[in-house]
Amino acid sequence: VQLVESGGGSVQAGGSLRLSCGASGSIYGDACMAWFRQAPGKEREGVAAIARGGSTTYLDSVKGRFTISVDNADKTLYLQMNDLKLEDTAMYYCAAVRACPTVSLQPDMYYYWGHGTQVTVS
Repeated sequence: VQLVESGGGSVQAGGSLRLSCGASGSIYGDACMAWFRQAPGKEREGVAAIARGGSTTYLDSVKGRFTISVDNADKTLYLQMNDLKLEDTAMYYCAAVRACPTVSLQPDMYYYWGHGTQVTVS
């Protein structure tokens, strides 16, 4: 499985971006997919995750602003980001795991990772 992110860019505070993550290969079974981010000098943190059954979980600081969704037909994961803040600036990564008993934002749970897309809020 290969994951490729797109949709990052520069935006002013209060603006919106939609990130996409295309998956080649098959993600099947009890899979989970997630978005993580890492800012310079900080640890990678989970932003949002979604299980195949539709359960979601979000980082507290993005609740109400970000929405994770997945299109199983074209195997694409999305992250709609609204009302962006300066502190949302980071490299955003897509991640996936085939066996996911509980949707989680713990990075150690995820096996497949993309190379990231940069989001800069000014």
